[in-house]
Amino acid sequence: MTDNTSLLAGSDTVGVRPPSADRLPWRSLLILGAATFTMVTAEMLPAAVLPQMSGGLGVSEAQVGLLVSIWAAAVVIGSFPLVRVTRRFDRRAVIAAALVALAASTLITAFAPAYAVAAAARVLGALAVGLLWATTNALTADLVPGRSLSRAVAVVLGGATLGTVIGVPLASVLAQAIGWRAAFIGVAGVALAAALAVRFVTVPMAAEQGAAADESVAGGQTPVNGLRLLLTVTLLVALLLVGHYGAFTFITRLVEPTAASVPGGTGTMLFLFGLASAAGIALAGRFGDRTRLALVIAAFATGVAVLSLSFVEVHPAVGIVVVVVWAVVSGALPALAQTLIMRLAGPERRGFAGALIPVVFNLGIAAGAALASLVVAGFGIAALPIVAAVVIGVAAVGLALALLPRGAGTSSPAAAPGRLLRRPAASQVAPVHWGSRLRATAYRGSCSECVAQGPMVHHHHMNGPRPTTARVCPPRAARSGRCSRVFETE
Repeated sequence: MTDNTSLLAGSDTVGVRPPSADRLPWRSLLILGAATFTMVTAEMLPAAVLPQMSGGLGVSEAQVGLLVSIWAAAVVIGSFPLVRVTRRFDRRAVIAAALVALAASTLITAFAPAYAVAAAARVLGALAVGLLWATTNALTADLVPGRSLSRAVAVVLGGATLGTVIGVPLASVLAQAIGWRAAFIGVAGVALAAALAVRFVTVPMAAEQGAAADESVAGGQTPVNGLRLLLTVTLLVALLLVGHYGAFTFITRLVEPTAASVPGGTGTMLFLFGLASAAGIALAGRFGDRTRLALVIAAFATGVAVLSLSFVEVHPAVGIVVVVVWAVVSGALPALAQTLIMRLAGPERRGFAGALIPVVFNLGIAAGAALASLVVAGFGIAALPIVAAVVIGVAAVGLALALLPRGAGTSSPAAAPGRLLRRPAASQVAPVHWGSRLRATAYRGSCSECVAQGPMVHHHHMNGPRPTTARVCPPRAARSGRCSRVFETE
């Protein structure tokens, strides 16, 4: 038996990463951001061209609006089956194929002679987008090390934000100028361009690593406790989104007292909300990797901001501050939630977690809108901030209880989170037996199995041409035998 500390302490350079290790693969992430831009623009396109599309198809505006609801339902129903069918394929190829399907759906809608054809095409597009969101989420996690995941997610989700802020208004302007069908054709062209870029420009190794991770999913190697925590956190994220989107559904009503005193009225307030949300995504990327409780902090802040909407009538300045703070902290929620879910899933369940995210977000938005409608109808708009804040508060408390570290001795002040330990003490790593093709690096970070903060061992098992990597804290590994294929305790 050989103590791995001797292996690690044999050189002063052990654990030192090359300068390029912390650099983000900007080109690949920006291309994935273009894909999310296309997805969001395509999803909201009927709302952007509502009057023109209604007249062109000879149906009511309510029926055109229903196309957005049909889209959300198809995403929820189709995401998991499609991810399961495609889990063994190159993720770049899956994203490219789904973007082509989205382009085809959008073109069919553009030339649809009747409402039924447009509705069927929207179902096809929604299925493609469900697969797109799931696979893009997984590929984003493949492209970067865990300590940079928040930054990568923020870049990719920035495309989705631009889709709302720029893509949808631009489509509306285009529809008014030359017709709604031209707007759909334009989005189809963007989708095809994104498909080519994803397939031929993104980093090739990312997709191969993702395929290897999915093979381990099929092998059922993720512990039950890890899956339970993943599902618990995901359900709490859904509850958090119910509260936030419940308030957001009636944002125009909630900001009316402030909007009446602001030049531009409601339009100005919504524009401020959009800008502040973009700032929130940037902050999530900047600070989201520093603590696994970042989502909990943002959730509590969102609850306080939503509750403060009850006091916007005090003064216009108070209303502006409340709306901006709400937008910043809630804008960080999607990136922080996605980062946490993907970290909890680890490489083994990355595809599964990627599919969870769009399902949870669509269900949260739908349930939040339904809850808000019931509250406003029964108790009036004044009750909505209170109810929404209570829902958000329950979710925040649940997340805090689920994510707070259990037990002592799981962390060490020897190094900051994510920083490598060059010469770990013998007590910081488990004694292991190394095969001829194994190597290890001790570092401080988050365990992929139990999300413990503290010293860990980074195990690389050379499995054919591709490495399988397990990142497990020694106590967890010794207790569960998680990495028995990679190492065994003495």
